[in-house]
Amino acid sequence: MSTERDWSLAVAAEAGGVRVEIDLPDLEGRPVTAILALSREEARTLARALLAASGDAMERTFPHVPGGA
Repeated sequence: MSTERDWSLAVAAEAGGVRVEIDLPDLEGRPVTAILALSREEARTLARALLAASGDAMERTFPHVPGGA
């Protein structure tokens, strides 16, 4: 399994909030950086949504088998 990824994520505290930077090296042939300036509450909401989405993806990838281990 490869541990390399073609994107990066950086988060830094800012006055009154959080700065989230998502770097994609190749989006339709060119690099793109998305910068989100969020309040602390918005950052918490984003974190909860990402956690829920990852949990949903895990459930879909590895479904629970009734009676299984």
